[in-house]
Amino acid sequence: MKILAWGTLAALAMAMGVQAQPKAAACDDLVNLKLPHVTITEATMAASGAGSYCKVLGTARPTSDSDIRFEVMIPENWNGRYLQVGNGGFAGVIPERNMLAPLALGYAVAGTDDGHEDTINTDASWALNHPQKAIDFGYRAIKETTDAAKAIIAAYKGAAPRWSYFQGCSDGGREALMEAQRYPGDFNGIVAGDPANHWTHLLAGAAWDYQALTATPQSFLTLDKLKLAEAEAVKQCGDTDGVIEDPLACHFRPEKIRCTAGDAPACLTDAQIAVLRKIYDGPKNPRTGEKLVSGFSPGGEGEDNGWQRWITGTTPDGKSALIYQFSSNFFGNVVLADPNYDLKRLNFDSDIAMTDTKAGPIFNSYSPDLSAFHARGGKLIQYHGWADPAIPALDSIDYYRLVQEKMGPTGNFYRLFMAPGMLHCAGGPGPNIIATLPAITAWVEQSKAPDLLVATKYRDNDPAQPALRTRPLCVFPARAQWDGKDDKTRLESFRCRAPGKTSGKT
Repeated sequence: MKILAWGTLAALAMAMGVQAQPKAAACDDLVNLKLPHVTITEATMAASGAGSYCKVLGTARPTSDSDIRFEVMIPENWNGRYLQVGNGGFAGVIPERNMLAPLALGYAVAGTDDGHEDTINTDASWALNHPQKAIDFGYRAIKETTDAAKAIIAAYKGAAPRWSYFQGCSDGGREALMEAQRYPGDFNGIVAGDPANHWTHLLAGAAWDYQALTATPQSFLTLDKLKLAEAEAVKQCGDTDGVIEDPLACHFRPEKIRCTAGDAPACLTDAQIAVLRKIYDGPKNPRTGEKLVSGFSPGGEGEDNGWQRWITGTTPDGKSALIYQFSSNFFGNVVLADPNYDLKRLNFDSDIAMTDTKAGPIFNSYSPDLSAFHARGGKLIQYHGWADPAIPALDSIDYYRLVQEKMGPTGNFYRLFMAPGMLHCAGGPGPNIIATLPAITAWVEQSKAPDLLVATKYRDNDPAQPALRTRPLCVFPARAQWDGKDDKTRLESFRCRAPGKTSGKT
């Protein structure tokens, strides 16, 4: 996950009080550190663009079938903070790339492969008939990494971290909320992005979309049809930037471009409209009519890394779509122990109930009870891209509302931010590089609750390129509104407004 522009790292490091700390042990001596069911396999000094650091590799084996690899990076100029980064997909590799930016800011950083080695993160064959590995992926690997990393940092620096943070997107967002729910005392601040915390229902929704797209030869949506649907959605609901600012206020009607006689490039057939409707509406229990998970929001259908990559695939069989691959691997290898299982057989009543019973306690982090995390003074920032084609943005709102129903107003410890035009964790037509780390540290350490997050749009969505515009992401349910006067590319040109209140334009 991209968190902050690289150009800001040096200034932030100074602002965060990075300074040299006395060591209690030499880096290479850490290979002799004794920790419960943990083996330190490597401890060496290494160099990065921001200076030298102690790199520690280890393996935790809490069960006979566990093999949890982790990495800890401890900078010489340590700022006293610990940050653990989440993984993505079904994991399988240590997310080292996501560790380098916070390392440059002076954080001691750790990550894990979640208990198995696999370079294809849609693959779950490692879980077939290995229930302990499924538990390691579900929650145990992140806990083992937390405990080992904190002990290693204390051994090397002679002091435990003063502040501890967790940050992740996608499966890493699921892991972030798992930490808040299952291990509420481990982290002072948590950032959960585009979280897959409704895991069992999310992957049931993927099967629902697959069944809809492959129901008939006419059901498939080509990239041209996806681009057509997105353009019409933006025409009906978007602002002048080509972004749908508030999909909750958008009542998109693809029927407005219905074909009148057969198929044609500039229209949608009845079959194509029906499939779009099923994807937008999301899966329901056919017996009770109960919603299983929210559907996807309009606005990112035809983007690069949009619906074609995640939902529809490039061919009519739908099997190149990432959510098909995640769903078929989950139900085939984890739930049913049948790697040849056909998702077209999945029913959305008894099969989902069985899956929730068997796998929900391991994979889901959807409990609305955050009272233990709150009682310990924890702070939680959740964000989600409105145009996310992998995990429905509305599911983050559904979860947020469940927490509010359970606990009442949560603004003093838990806030949700929605990012218009952002795809899955990054990318898309809207500003999508979000400054979450400064916001969570200011909230935890200075009691400065974030009223907004700063999101930046870079050329080609690359932080190494010039910034094109910035916008605030407001605390949900507020939304950013342009004042109608100032430069629309500047943060200062927007105000956060509650629903129903308007000032200027969008």
